Amino acid sequence: LFEESFCKLLHEEVAHFNQSTMPKARPNSMNHYGILLEELGFYPGLLDPLLKEYLLTMTRVLFPDAAGESLDHHRSFIVEYQMDKDRELAYHYDDAEVTLNVCIGGNFEGGELLFGKVKSSKGPDLERYPVAHQVGMGLLHRGTHRHQALPIESGERYNLIMWCRSSEFRYNECPHCGRRKEQQTL
Repeated sequence: LFEESFCKLLHEEVAHFNQSTMPKARPNSMNHYGILLEELGFYPGLLDPLLKEYLLTMTRVLFPDAAGESLDHHRSFIVEYQMDKDRELAYHYDDAEVTLNVCIGGNFEGGELLFGKVKSSKGPDLERYPVAHQVGMGLLHRGTHRHQALPIESGERYNLIMWCRSSEFRYNECPHCGRRKEQQTL
């Protein structure tokens, strides 16, 4: 998805921001280390166009039943994995209709993603399918596709995560439990 040179520049910008004294919010409830890319001003010139001009083209075809045609906003952040910080991420699904995960850098061993079943699947969820990270490679998946990050064994890894969301979908269906919302008439 991204060239290695771009990933290097993005990684350097994140490192500069981390070294600054500016306030930083956690990216989500599970990752303790990382930054919200809105805090760096990356939405208007980079991430909004990425969603609207590129990702929507793919999600319309790949995930039409997961609001792939109506994605209109996102929550984007960098997550950091290091030996003395977050080393792994427990099995979970995302607060998104579709997720983009791109490794933007680091020198690391381990830390593969393991994918299981989609949240709505019935039956035991015992099998996991590994995906190794490569700098610049983007992985696009349903937000409801359960996954985990295995522990890094050495080094550090940085990933850009885009939780792509649909206002229309969220208005009609709860993104967490999947139940259709009752529409009230005024």
